[in-house]
This record gives sequence, C-alpha cells and structure tokens, in this order.
Amino acid sequence: MKIISYNVNGIRAAINKGFIEWLQQANPDVICLQEIKATQDQIPVDDITAAGYPFQYYYPATKKGYSGVAILSKTKPNNIAYGTGIHHMDFEGRNLRADFDDVSVMSLYLPSGTNIERLDHKFMFMDDFQNYINELKVTIPNLVICGDYNICHEAIDIHDPVRNKTVSGFLPAERAWLDAFMKSGFIDSFRHFNKDPHHYSWWSYRAGARGNNKGWRIDYNLVSNALENRLKRAVILPDAMHSDHCPVLVEID
Repeated sequence: MKIISYNVNGIRAAINKGFIEWLQQANPDVICLQEIKATQDQIPVDDITAAGYPFQYYYPATKKGYSGVAILSKTKPNNIAYGTGIHHMDFEGRNLRADFDDVSVMSLYLPSGTNIERLDHKFMFMDDFQNYINELKVTIPNLVICGDYNICHEAIDIHDPVRNKTVSGFLPAERAWLDAFMKSGFIDSFRHFNKDPHHYSWWSYRAGARGNNKGWRIDYNLVSNALENRLKRAVILPDAMHSDHCPVLVEID
C-alpha cells in the first residue's frame, strides 16, 4: 500500500500547476491532502476520477477558502470518519479518516501558531487530538496519521534551529508534544529509514528558500508501532512543485 501525504496549499491552484498529471505518475493507492481551500463543488472531481481515483472524500472548513482536508483512493474504504466530534477541531476541517480492511489512514492538518491566540488554539488542539487518538487506538490499532503537523521534531528537521527556536513550529513545547505523541505509539516513518540532515517538506516562498533548501520538515506519515514490520519505504518527494510543501510517501506491506 503506497500512501502519500501532501499539503497542496489550495487544490485548485495545485491542479493549475499540474497536480493531476503528477498524481497519475506518482500512482499512490491513497493520497491524503491538506489545506485544500475548496468545497467539493469547486473541485474537478471527474478529472480526478479519470486519473484513477474514483473514491474521493472532502472535508472543507466552514470558512470558505480556508484549511480543509481530503482523501483520494483507488479502492473504496470500508468507512469514512469526518472529523473527530470535537467542535473546535472540526469546524476548520482538519481531520478525515478512511478505514480499509487492515489499516486506517488519516489526513491531519494541525493548526499553525501564527499569533498568541492561534498558538493557544494549537496547544488546545494538540492536547485534545492526543486524547482522541489514545481512545481511537483501542479499536483501530493499525493507524497511519498523514499530514501537516506544523511542527519540526528535532534540530535535524529545520535548516536553522538556533534562529527559529522562538518561532512557532519549533518551540520547545511544540516539539515536546510531538515527541510525546510519537512515543505514545507511533513511528516517524521517514526517520525510520533516513537519519540524514537537509530533508525538508516545506519552504517559505520568500528569499529563495526552496532553491537554497532552507526548509522545515513539518509533514509526516506517522505509523502505529504495530505496523513496524510492514514498513517498506518512506521518502520525501521535493521535486513535486505544486505547493510550498512537497509530498511525503510511505509504503506498507
């Protein structure tokens, strides 16, 4: 099972940059999208179906043109779960899950902490999400949580850890939360295979950051510990240029 996570920063803009053609070439079984910034009626679903993804699930934010997640799949899931049932998480369209026979795949878009108010919201979201996942794992132990976590885990995951230590996305408390979340039963699939520096999944549009590879690794495919022996490969795909993020891929037997 080949799974990709991709923050497209606006699915319509990504499609205008060749996203659908790229999707056909990348050929995942399932792709989790974040920040779609659109409702289903604004998306060319027929074109995506023609590309090989007849099963499409969209969970937009209440606010138009903001946030939102999606899952596109070649095969029909047994069940789709829209949101978490927690209002402050769900009205921004940040969580969608597809349950298959022996694995469940979740698309997550964790808030950024752009100001004090949003940072408080982010920490509330993180705490409630941890509790939600703790309960979910009891009934769904084989879980892959794909998405934009808006947090760099370690210094190796950011181009300038010293200057960014007071910036949201690399704050000690954010990093501690992500570390504890992983230790609660998840594997960072990319780091499972690759311990090298200078691998990022997001770059600012400013100052030639992407060309100079001054990036952040904030997109993850976290895999339940129970799936460790089934992990085959995990890579970052920086050559995909439809967004300020790039896709991240994991393959599971």
